[in-house]
Amino acid sequence: METRFVADVMLGRLAKWLRVLGYDTHYQSHYPLDGLTRFVQERRMLLSRRPRIVESHPDGLFLHSDRLTEQLLEMKDKSVITGDRSKCFTRCLRCNVLLRKTSADTARDNVPEYVFYENAGSIRFCPSCGRYFWPGTHRIRMEKQLEKWGL
Repeated sequence: METRFVADVMLGRLAKWLRVLGYDTHYQSHYPLDGLTRFVQERRMLLSRRPRIVESHPDGLFLHSDRLTEQLLEMKDKSVITGDRSKCFTRCLRCNVLLRKTSADTARDNVPEYVFYENAGSIRFCPSCGRYFWPGTHRIRMEKQLEKWGL
């Protein structure tokens, strides 16, 4: 079973990049008092920068750095994440839902014309929020960043 995460409120950028890597990562900017516990009970690994919170969840991971690069490298060094590029860009960066293929007709009506003609077979959409994704320049920059990190 693949590791799933819940990131506390201090780790929004990390949550986004874990989603880029294809990891199921729940994140919200505010959790109710028992919110993190509920997600841990769903067999998600807690990620936090706050030692007190991690102490109350023994399977959690305390991240020492407040910098994204060091956080990802710490997770990689501890074998919590891998550099499996086949899973990259498979989740919505906002919703965390797996992206789906879309029909050519649907894609044509929902993305700029030049995007459709350059990426017709690579366009994916989020069934939750309705956003469309394709391998454009933003993705190329993200891929270069992942390579720089060794992921």
